[in-house]
This record gives sequence, C-alpha cells and structure tokens, in this order.
Amino acid sequence: MSDSLKHECGIVLLRLLKPLEYYHIKYGSWLYGINKMYLMMEKQRNRGQDGAGLACLKLDAAPGQQYLSRVRSNSSRPIVETFEMVKRPVVEIMSQNHDLAMNPEYAKKNFDFAGQIFLGHLRYGTFGKNNIENVHPVMRESNWKTKTLVLAGNFNLTNVDELFQQLQDYGQHPKNYSDTVTILEKIGFRLDEMNEIMVQQYKREGYSRREISEMIEKNLDVPEVLKKASHQWDGGYVIAGILGYGDAFVMRDPNGIRPVSYYADDEIIVVASERAVIQTVFNVSASVVHEIPLGSALWIRKNGEYSIAEINKAGERKSCSFERIYFSRGSDEQIYKERKKLGELLTHPILKAIEYDLANTVFSFIPNTAESAFYGVVKGIETYMLETKIEKLIERNGSMSHEELRSLINERPRVEKIAIKDVKLRTFITDDNDRNELVEHVYDVTYGTIRPGVDRLVMIDDSIVRGTTLKRSILKILDRLAPKEIVIVSSSPQIRYPDCYGIDMARLSDFIAFQAVIELLRETGRSSIINQVYRKCKEQENKPKDQLVNYVKELYAPFTDEEISQRIAQILQPGIKAKVKLVFQTVENLHKACPNDTGDWFFTGDYPTPGGNKVVNRAFINYIEGRNDRAY
Repeated sequence: MSDSLKHECGIVLLRLLKPLEYYHIKYGSWLYGINKMYLMMEKQRNRGQDGAGLACLKLDAAPGQQYLSRVRSNSSRPIVETFEMVKRPVVEIMSQNHDLAMNPEYAKKNFDFAGQIFLGHLRYGTFGKNNIENVHPVMRESNWKTKTLVLAGNFNLTNVDELFQQLQDYGQHPKNYSDTVTILEKIGFRLDEMNEIMVQQYKREGYSRREISEMIEKNLDVPEVLKKASHQWDGGYVIAGILGYGDAFVMRDPNGIRPVSYYADDEIIVVASERAVIQTVFNVSASVVHEIPLGSALWIRKNGEYSIAEINKAGERKSCSFERIYFSRGSDEQIYKERKKLGELLTHPILKAIEYDLANTVFSFIPNTAESAFYGVVKGIETYMLETKIEKLIERNGSMSHEELRSLINERPRVEKIAIKDVKLRTFITDDNDRNELVEHVYDVTYGTIRPGVDRLVMIDDSIVRGTTLKRSILKILDRLAPKEIVIVSSSPQIRYPDCYGIDMARLSDFIAFQAVIELLRETGRSSIINQVYRKCKEQENKPKDQLVNYVKELYAPFTDEEISQRIAQILQPGIKAKVKLVFQTVENLHKACPNDTGDWFFTGDYPTPGGNKVVNRAFINYIEGRNDRAY
C-alpha cells in the first residue's frame, strides 16, 4: 500500500494441555509455550506496532503463590521487549545454573510465566492515546479467582457512548472512556453478578465458603456471562479472555467482521487472528485450522475440554474485505490466491487504459503488499497475449516467415522492478519543507528501465486511501524516469467511506475519492447536494442508530466511477510531467475474487451494523463543520 495505513490488532491465545514436564521431554524445554507465543506474535507483527503484551495463568499454583502474571511494552520494539521481560529471570538463573533453570518443577515454583494459559496481544490504537495503560492484555483483578478477568482483543465498538452510560446506570464509575474499559467492565459486571447469584444459591444449599468457590469454578456458565455482557455491542470484534481460575474464551462478532482461527490437538489449543500463523508455527495444514463461527465463542474449560457456544445470533457474514486485499499475511493460501485474482481481473481495464499498446508499456508494482496482485496482472496480460498470438496464427494460416514467427512467439509483457521502498527515513527535522523533502525519498527507482518519452509505466498498488504518498513521493520519483504516461492501478475499489470496526480510516476528508467528488460537485454546479446531505445528516443526528440512513452515498450518485477516477488523477497530476491515469477495481470484481468476505462498506457505504451509519453520519457533519474529530 502506498499510503501509510495503520493495521488492526492481533491476538494469540495458547492453552497447554499437558504438564510442563511433557513439553520438556518431547520438545527439549519447558519454555515451549513461551517460545510458541513469541513466534506467533512476531509473525503477526503486521497487525500492530504500538504495543505488545503477554499474560500467563498458572493452573496449579499453591495458595500464596502468584498465579497470574502480565508484562506489556509500548517501546519501539514492543514484542522483543515484552519477551525480554518474560525471560529475564530465567536467563539470570541460567547464567548461574543452567540445569536448574531448565528444570520444569523449579520453573513452576520460581518463574512467573511457567504456566499453562497464555494470552498475547499486538496493538494498534484506534481509540485513546498510546500509553502503557491502553496496551493489552487488560486486567480486572479480585481476591476471588472466579471474578478475576484478563482481556485482549481486536475490536472497535461504534456505541461506546451508550454502553458507557449503561455502566454508570449500574452504579459503576469507569476509570476512563474507551471501548477497552467498556468491554472489560461490561463483562466484569456480568461476571460479578453471576458469582453473587451462585454464592447465594450454594449458601442456601449449605455449602461452606471454600466449597462454594470450588462449585463456582466447576459450574460458572461463561457463555451466559458473555451473552449478557455483549448483546448490545455494535461493532467488529474478536475478544479473548482468561478467568482467574482457569477457564478461557475467544468470542467473535455476529457478522464475522474481524478474523480469528483456532486449532486443537491433544497437546494444545491455539487461537490467532490469522490462520497462516497457526499453520506455520505448528506445522499443520489449513484443513485442520478452523474459524470461530459468527457470533460464537470458543470456550476452553479449566480441565482442557473445549466447545463452541453461540453467544449472539449470527448475522449475515460481512467479514472485512480489506483483510483480503491488504491487512492479512499474504502467506495464507486463500488470501494469496484472492490477491492474484484481484490483479487478474484488472487485465481488461488496464489494456483499455494503455490503448492495448503492450509493446510500449512496462509493468511493475508498488512494494510490498501489491506484489501478489501484480502477479495476477501479469498472468492476465500473458493470457491476453497468448490469445492474440493464436488469432494471428490462425489468420495467417501458416504464411508467417521464420523471423515473423520467432518475433510473435517472443512477445511477452515487459516487467521490471521499478519502485524500491527505501529504509524508513526518520523525519528528525522539524521544518515542514525539510520533512516533505524526506518524504519524497521514501521510494527509489531503478534507472534505465523506461525509454524516456516513449513508454507507459503501469504500477500496481493494492489500494489508494489518501493518495498522500502517491502525490508527495511515488509519482515524483517515477516521473524522474520520464515515462510518457504513468498508470496507477488499484486492486481495490475507490475508498469512499470511513471504517469504524478497527482500521484507522475514520475521517472522510482524508479520502482522496471523497475530495474528488466534492470538487466535482462544486465545479458542476451541484453544491446544493452537499448542503442537502448535510441537512439530512443533521436532521437524523439524534435518532436511534438503527433508524439512520447513509445519505453520504448521495454525494457520489451523480458521477460514474470513471469520472471520479479522472478527478483523482487530476488531483495527483500537479508537478508531474508525465500524464497520470488511475484504474480502480470494481466492487463486482472484488466480490468475484473474494466471494466469502463481502464486507465492502469502505467502497459501498453498506455497513453491516447500524453503528456504521451513525459513524458516517457523524463523519460528514464533522467535515462540514470543520471539526477534525474522530467519528466514533
């Protein structure tokens, strides 16, 4: 992706089903669980670089011994620092007595993270500041294990205001205003409530205090707690939790907006945001890694038994298509195929844009995530050229000379590595002009690959959000090669509407497609539409969210996709000598390439939850009123 777009969060939950001695004997170290957590978090680091955290629960801790531990980091190397903190006590003992440090029995008594349940998190914060208190896992501690709760998640709620008010109505005083605290306290309130109900029930039945604690651990209905806590949540979420006595869970929103997969055998149960990570770290096939169903939770009991429980009724599957286009790791088999297909489906729009002049066109891509789509484009162009060759051979009916035949057979797409993403340049200079100068050099080019004034240059990108990097860096550096024309091809459709489910795309004014349509409305004498949409948004501002309509769609209605693309090209053109064209994917072809992940609200404005319309409504009001606030 050419634009800098923050990733979503990532989670990992690992439950060891055997004693630590088992892993020491079979795998050579009681650190097996810690090492696997490190690998899974490193392989999901694409999902968040603001912070990392790890929690660990010991199931067999004696009274008075610490049974729940947590470390978090918001440093520039959060994953590394987190695991350095975890392993530091082990390393210290190892330097004195290696055998003692590697003894599982000693480890369980002396090392905080020598446990059986691990919960890890990688954070990008869409809500709140990036201080250590906002880094997951978050904890709600109690002297009662059955009331102690640890949470981590990949989520964003659109109705935090409503839920926050509910907590106050319960009589609570939440320590701050965020969806993390709101979720923690909503689940915690219902957990406390169920504990109190069970305490009173077992008291009436004559059990002692100690017996009551044991009975609650055996019989606490975790799915019921989650049902009561989450039935009014509006948003996209995967929430993972550990209860102090040893149960664990991972729950998913009813539309499956956020991804999550799990794998289980007789040694482990593991959950991660990305399927390919589980495959790689545990060397298992995709066929045994499963999605947690929509609206359901994977519930792992203290005894290691697990089940899938329905928490909220499943809705229409609207899993995020941006996961497929950009966010998720491209090493997943299905995602790789889908990204290639997205590129292949752009073949004919590209051919039209270059006027079918393949002899004078060079194909390349903007590193690094557009590479898979680029392979699809090349495949599509090769297929087109093959069909053209067949037609020419049939037309000539054997009359071609040897030289003509050789020339025809040797025709192939001209492919070059044009753009090179340079090392990340640190903008240590505070002056804006100097900083812009640095931004221009984020990318470099391979010189001598283009015939100046003759060749077109087709560059594949996976998406164009703000267009900032294209305008300030990529186009300027490509223009140094002096191509006749630069065609930027996006494997995703035009991004027109804000996200509210966990991606950093909250302000309408940031989107270059939105900027383009506002300019078109004003230049074509349709400014009244802007005012009408604002009035409609204001009129419904205080209505219940399930009654709201996405009137922002009316801004785009007067224009074709091609007209908007042309205006985006004009916005990017100033300062560029070569002519600039843009080609975008269609929504129809997006769904052809990614048929199982149809969450397309970024492009269509069709939000899967009522809170989406609330957010786009607020985003447009903020734009008109000149507020630079988030819309949720």
